[in-house]
Amino acid sequence: MDTLAEAAATSLSGVARVLVHAGKLAPKRAEELVRSAREKKASFIASVIASGAVSPADLAHTLSSALALPLLDLSAVDVPRLPRNLIDARTAAQYQIVVLGRRGNRLFIGGADPTDQEAVERIKFATQLSPEWVIVEHDKLAALLEANSTSAGEALESLVSGDFDFDVSTEDTAPAEAEVTTDVEDAPVVRFLQKMLIDAINARASDLHFEPYENIYRVRFRVDGELREITQPPVAIKDKLASRIKVISRLDISEKRVPQDGRMKLKFGNRAIDFRVSTLPTLFGEKVVIRILDPSSAKVGVDSLGYEKVEKERLLKAIERPYGMILVTGPTGSGKTVSLYTCLNLLNQPGVNISTVEDPAEINLPGINQVNVNDKAGLSFAVALKSFLRQDPDVIMVGEIRDLETADIAIKAAQTGHLVMSTLHTNDAPATLTRLLNMGVAPFNIASSVLLITAQRLARRLCENCKVFADYPREAMLRAGFTETELDGSWRPYRAVGCSACTNGYKGRVGIYQVMPITEAIQRVILSEGSAMDIAEQAQREGVRDLRQSGLIKVRSGVTTLEEVIAVTNE
Repeated sequence: MDTLAEAAATSLSGVARVLVHAGKLAPKRAEELVRSAREKKASFIASVIASGAVSPADLAHTLSSALALPLLDLSAVDVPRLPRNLIDARTAAQYQIVVLGRRGNRLFIGGADPTDQEAVERIKFATQLSPEWVIVEHDKLAALLEANSTSAGEALESLVSGDFDFDVSTEDTAPAEAEVTTDVEDAPVVRFLQKMLIDAINARASDLHFEPYENIYRVRFRVDGELREITQPPVAIKDKLASRIKVISRLDISEKRVPQDGRMKLKFGNRAIDFRVSTLPTLFGEKVVIRILDPSSAKVGVDSLGYEKVEKERLLKAIERPYGMILVTGPTGSGKTVSLYTCLNLLNQPGVNISTVEDPAEINLPGINQVNVNDKAGLSFAVALKSFLRQDPDVIMVGEIRDLETADIAIKAAQTGHLVMSTLHTNDAPATLTRLLNMGVAPFNIASSVLLITAQRLARRLCENCKVFADYPREAMLRAGFTETELDGSWRPYRAVGCSACTNGYKGRVGIYQVMPITEAIQRVILSEGSAMDIAEQAQREGVRDLRQSGLIKVRSGVTTLEEVIAVTNE
């Protein structure tokens, strides 16, 4: 190469310089191709191959020899499917690369242009791994990337395609601006959301979680109290999906900085199912959680909830009283709302005036006056309760007693001829009374107003199709709470197996309850400001089972497993 050619080659960079040095391109021709690539905003390699100056195979062999990098024929190997969080499809297409494998902290990248330093830095930053280049032919790489892009699109299309007799509407008439026509490009997102909602209903899920992360976007369902991952749609749909959910939930689609709550309704066959929607800004987008609120769950009847005969009789006797307070306690997700709604449904008669204040109202029950708390507007539990008392109610349901003001008004209502139901977050029934004392409620007010306290948990129910007998060590059964008398050999516990009709051996959930009436003896303990332990001991003497004992009855009857009862009652 003469001096003039060397000078021209020096002014070039990357692949162009390599080709000039190797004698594959004249310096002037290389400059023309570089200029042409810039004007067309294309890569130099694509311009070289399109011009016919160098073939893809010759280019790959030249780069491999000049840069001492390995050469790979993509048509002769199967490219492995690696985790999506290494490099997403968009980055791969942008930098024209393919991930070939990983070993330790080294990531092997196939590409036609190993001189692309921007790609190296982007991959290094995204994966926190050290990229190592393998030369591949440009045309075969382009075909592979196009096939991967097509298959990803087809996968999403097949996931969301289908004919849906599916009417999504808001509970009330939506504002005009919410009635928008979906663009053609948004149609897959709409169908995807519809499919996820239908799948969640068919899977008996209680919640859907749409969760954006830096490199992945995942959808999870909560089934029988456990979250399970369902799919990972492309990250690119996260904003459109969140906007679609906001539109049909009557939320502000322009507001992405603060959490929002809304509702939507779905007509599924001859059923109408409500959904409660909650959005939350996270680092990489808005997380959306949709809770399924099936109105039929409030009408299943008290027998379906899992109360034992004695416990059911105590509860029914309490709700038949004309006045007093009934409290349901337990952690979030333990079924308190369904228990309260079941009781309200039993009381919902034409001659009974029932009012509820909730945050928010989860299930719509015709015949019951339901009010949502609105703190911004000044409508709190206490304010709503005061208004209820002016409207001659017979039954009042307070979603949760959170403070002394609400507790005082609720107790006064219970003392003046109203049946009041509410919830508290405590571990068991005896602890509820001490919680009210700690709030500042006077002992004589508690003793004179509270009729009954129910503590509850939800345990997974064994699948009837696949459950089998279990052989637990006798010592383990005794440690769990069984007595020697109960282990008389007349019964055997079951364990979960798993089949096509269930999830890991469980299907549905059943309630475990501690139902504690406030008797005269317990009233005396309260008036003497006894501790939760004193109240629990008195309740035991009166035949009130604690949560563990109630759970063991479910084990003995083959409804659930010993492991499940220990998990949900391990205070």
